[in-house]
Amino acid sequence: MRPLYEKKENNLEIHVKKNRHFIPHIHNSFECILVDTGSLELGIGTELYHMEPGDFAVVFPGLIHHYQSFGEVSGHGIYLLGSPAICGTNLEVMQSSMPLFPVVSAADLDPDIPYMMKRLVNELGSGEASFISKYYVQIILARYIQAVDLTERPRTSDGDLVYRVVSYVAAHFTEEITLTGMASDLYVSPFELSRLFAATFHMNFNSYVNENRLDYAAALLSQTDEPITDIMFTSGFGSQRTFNRVFREKYHMTPREYRQQNGVLEA
Repeated sequence: MRPLYEKKENNLEIHVKKNRHFIPHIHNSFECILVDTGSLELGIGTELYHMEPGDFAVVFPGLIHHYQSFGEVSGHGIYLLGSPAICGTNLEVMQSSMPLFPVVSAADLDPDIPYMMKRLVNELGSGEASFISKYYVQIILARYIQAVDLTERPRTSDGDLVYRVVSYVAAHFTEEITLTGMASDLYVSPFELSRLFAATFHMNFNSYVNENRLDYAAALLSQTDEPITDIMFTSGFGSQRTFNRVFREKYHMTPREYRQQNGVLEA
């Protein structure tokens, strides 16, 4: 069983990257998003929130979320992913509640937040992260929590099929999984699952599983020097031909070209 995101030793990672589509997913980390250029649609649960340059949002841990980017120019953003362990006194609030409206506009944003997000980019991006990095994060979260209205977090029970599906695929996408097998494990009919994928995720089961695998493979390609064949199997692909085909369909380049574009030298 592998998480959708690779765990980091310092429990914190930050990237400046293109705003792009990212499938519904869930994890125990929190995510901070600061849009730099272009626009972004942030989905949390079944709601979609529009973000413009300078806008900021935080996705609290354990919430299903996704991203969508439209238009010819996707733009860029700063994406911070952190463990609850570094939330400090903000953790209790983030575990028990969630923002009514998660986006804080550029006009209403405390200037400490973009300043510290950019400081973290410089520190973590250069490999010079210091002990003070976690305090930057805690100030960012505290300023954000002060700026939003909070509501009690809905209980995610076994009856929430979307939550169960996302959690199941996130836990098993590196294995051989089938629609009928997952339906059996979740005690629902394959037809009900197929309808959910079409209506909620706007793709079929195989496409959704492959999207999870591709996102994980892309992270390994850009962050490690593991052999590409090993990454293919680690990500759940059983065929080099399938891996290369679906990777090229999504990223418009081969896995090796993607790795080279991200400045990673193969071992």
